[in-house]
Amino acid sequence: MTDPSPPWSGVDRSRRLSLRYFNLFRLLLAGVFVVGGLHFGLGQEQSLAFDVAAIAYLAGVLALGFPDAVRRLGLQRVILLQIIVDVVALSVIMWASGGYRSGIPVLMMVVLAGTGLVAEGRMVLFFAALSTLAVLLENAWRFASGGQPGDFLQVGIFCTGFFGIAIVSRRLALRAQDNASLAAERGEALRRQQAVNERIIRDMHDGVIVVGADGRAVQLNPQAAALLGVEHIEGRLLAEIDPVFEEALTRGNGLAPRLLRLGPAGRLMRCRAVCGEAGSAAAGETLIYLTDFEDVQRQLQQLKLAALGRLTASMAHEIRNPLSAVTQAAELLRDEKRGEMQARLARIINDNALRIERMIRDVLALGRREHALPEALPLAAFAAEVIDGRVLMDEAERAIYRIDIDPATTLAIDRAHLHQILDNLLGNARRYCSGLPGSVALIAETLAGERVALHVRDDGPGLDEATRAHLFEPFFTTHAKGTGLGLYIARELAEANDATLELHPEGPGADFVLTGRSTP
Repeated sequence: MTDPSPPWSGVDRSRRLSLRYFNLFRLLLAGVFVVGGLHFGLGQEQSLAFDVAAIAYLAGVLALGFPDAVRRLGLQRVILLQIIVDVVALSVIMWASGGYRSGIPVLMMVVLAGTGLVAEGRMVLFFAALSTLAVLLENAWRFASGGQPGDFLQVGIFCTGFFGIAIVSRRLALRAQDNASLAAERGEALRRQQAVNERIIRDMHDGVIVVGADGRAVQLNPQAAALLGVEHIEGRLLAEIDPVFEEALTRGNGLAPRLLRLGPAGRLMRCRAVCGEAGSAAAGETLIYLTDFEDVQRQLQQLKLAALGRLTASMAHEIRNPLSAVTQAAELLRDEKRGEMQARLARIINDNALRIERMIRDVLALGRREHALPEALPLAAFAAEVIDGRVLMDEAERAIYRIDIDPATTLAIDRAHLHQILDNLLGNARRYCSGLPGSVALIAETLAGERVALHVRDDGPGLDEATRAHLFEPFFTTHAKGTGLGLYIARELAEANDATLELHPEGPGADFVLTGRSTP
């Protein structure tokens, strides 16, 4: 019973192709010997031996060249028998055709070169030695029959060539096999990576559409079709699905995401188009990312409601203390007859009422962050204006503040927002500074990418690590009369203007850094 397994199982593709072409060469060579060998001047000395060798060679090539021979005998045995048949048949043909001058040793070299591509290990050297032995024996027989001694030199050159060609062809075959193995490993790694990428794209929440240069959808993930509410998008013009796509594609690469209503249902989505880089495989194609902004809005709304609940609970807790103080002071004021005590109680009522008013004012500022109107404000002049509003006509107080800002430096930010941010930072710096001239400094520096950093620095004791960790949290304060919302509101207003407010990690005192664009 024959083995049903494929005859080439376990054999790499390059070796199979080499053996296939090698067998075709053998078949062609044997056919030439049988059909036209005598016309090419072969077999002139021993025509009968030549005919027998040529026919036997053709039969051997046909018998060993079919896959059935590999299945029955095994690949290594078939290769061994094929090379032995080649060497024996060519040696007999060389003997019958006048020796090495017939050119048969050149064909032996070709056979050895092919052997190096299909054989393994030291078998190539064995075949080279077998060919050398056959040629030497033939030449020795011819010399014993009256040949010239000089023929051995030329035969030796042929035999040396046998070994050289066998070794070089084997080295080339090994290198080709190594390259094929490496290519197969990398191909498998690439296949696995592509499978992972396809799974990620298929399962991601955003829609992804690859658009060709003609505006047709080349590829997309299921989420894109679900967001647009259209089936069978691949191969269609996106402008036919929604004309808004044409505008998104023609505006080019590198733009910020835009909010668009796309698809038959007019769903609000954030659309971002990225063009393929020139010279790459994706040149001329555009990658469109679609994000369900309605879902994002629902999530933001839930976060806002949760934050509002926490803020309301915190405000109720924070307002309870000053409200209790106001109520108690009002009750005592009604019964108090002394003028000094009445003035003190009235002051307590006024201070706590102002504290409640500041807290409500700061909370209301959160609502104004959504209405930022950035403009390029000259920092030096604006900072001087804020300081003037704080010191009024007190020159000694004015000397505490030092402005080190280039008059040409600007910051793109809403005017009212910057005033509130600076007023809060300057108030904190003045509270904790030494009070000496120049103890509160306002310094601006220009950064890369048209960014500007404004430092509000004081020479106070600074902040410990525990305070730094909670500094921007709402209702966290180290001041007895503070609401704990100042820095929190300041950072929220900065973010509303595409800016950042941070505490610099270095310095003996506090150094707050407001960083934003120089132009809108």
